[in-house]
Amino acid sequence: MRVWFSLLFSISVYLRCVGGEVGATSSLAPKIGPLGLSPKKVGDDIAKATSDWKGLKITVCLTIQNRQAAISVVPSAASLVIKALKEPPRDRKKVKNVKHNGNISFDDVLAIAKVMRPRSMAREMKGTVKEVLGTCQSVGCTVDGKAPHDLIDEISNGDIEVAEE
Repeated sequence: MRVWFSLLFSISVYLRCVGGEVGATSSLAPKIGPLGLSPKKVGDDIAKATSDWKGLKITVCLTIQNRQAAISVVPSAASLVIKALKEPPRDRKKVKNVKHNGNISFDDVLAIAKVMRPRSMAREMKGTVKEVLGTCQSVGCTVDGKAPHDLIDEISNGDIEVAEE
């Protein structure tokens, strides 16, 4: 019965893990063990697929069909902002409480908003850009040397135009 079920449907499992690291198989096993997959093999595949996001917390989507797992990275706005800061990879076990006080350009914010647009709750692109700017504020970086909230106010007032794409 289990084989029949896996032949007909593809199942998606979302996991939050650290990029570039092999996660604990004890946390993977309850989620993917009943689907007939090896937690160790899937953990190695996740580490290989997330090597670009080394040291960052990232969401991964496992699409399972015919007892084969296809891994795709689903980046959050915070991880995209931190990646845009171009900080060197850090060792999570040694370096704690990192302050991301860098500076990114408004073009980077627009690029991140385009990536986040399908998953955004905003009706317009302008709202998605404001969401990304709010994430920039919570991460602690500046945008073009300004505080992100000042740019949010300028977008709300109409001083900055955001093109719908």
